[in-house]
Amino acid sequence: MVAVLARGLRENGYAVDRAADGAAALEHLHNNDYDAVVLDLMIPVIDGMEVCRRLRAERAAVPVLMLTARDSLDDRVRGLDAGADDYLTKPFAFAELLARLRALMRRGPALTDTIIRAGEVEIDPRGRRVLHGAHEVALTSKEYALLEYLARHAGRVVGREEIAEHVWDERYDPFSNVIDVYVNRLRKKVGPELILTRRSEGYMLRP
Repeated sequence: MVAVLARGLRENGYAVDRAADGAAALEHLHNNDYDAVVLDLMIPVIDGMEVCRRLRAERAAVPVLMLTARDSLDDRVRGLDAGADDYLTKPFAFAELLARLRALMRRGPALTDTIIRAGEVEIDPRGRRVLHGAHEVALTSKEYALLEYLARHAGRVVGREEIAEHVWDERYDPFSNVIDVYVNRLRKKVGPELILTRRSEGYMLRP
């Protein structure tokens, strides 16, 4: 199930790190900054409930969507009391998981605006649509993810390492020029003047 979920999330523009057990999950959470966590209750070594408790004990505010085969009211209450923000019972439709994740991430301080505007470009995170003037721009899922991330940090230089962490995943090759390639693609689609390059620092989207 982990492989299926990771593939589906990547196809929808998310950067995904996978953890095979609770100990690995905690290590990832200690070492990286995540926008959301999908946490299975029944993972080995350290179960999902304990992972969530430890995460909250460290005052980490990252949204947590807990997955479980247990559908009793008591189990749902225990999960929420442990610090989960939402609870999804297996089996579930992948479209529902995506909708729950989007809802959780919109609650965060970085996702309060329904529409993000930068110059003549409008980004609709809910519909994952981009307009340039009156025209809709056709973007791949990765192009969209990169543009949205830059737009959420408009006016600030975003380094390649930060982009790699939030838009790509653990498979990203730091010696690759893939980020530069995608930035050039975006410039062709939304206008060359919108995304600035700061040599040796990264990229900035004009506010």
